[in-house]
Amino acid sequence: METLNAAELLAALGHESRLSIFRLLVEAGPEGVHASSIGEQLGMAPATLSFHLAHLSRVGLIRGQKESRFIRYTAEFPTMDELIVFLTSNCCQGEACLPKASACSTAAQGRNLKTDTHTCKEP
Repeated sequence: METLNAAELLAALGHESRLSIFRLLVEAGPEGVHASSIGEQLGMAPATLSFHLAHLSRVGLIRGQKESRFIRYTAEFPTMDELIVFLTSNCCQGEACLPKASACSTAAQGRNLKTDTHTCKEP
């Protein structure tokens, strides 16, 4: 991942509403959530929600899939994984220094991004 791309992703997540949306979608897993449900759960007006969903989609952190009259949004787990790898590559000169991150399953441990539950265990 290029530094400019990582900066773009981090900037998108640097807004409280967009971070809340992204975390909700990460928690939902591969099934995703309809836009109306996201708005209800986060208490966002439709226009505001649409603006933030468009921004997250534009940078590649989420994806929308039209289902009849609705749009189901899912987190782009490969993009999230790439960002995490970018942030932690060569961390602490190869020493294990991130116990909470190490407790999460990662692509390096061979997880299937389509079916994993993305849970972390406290160290």
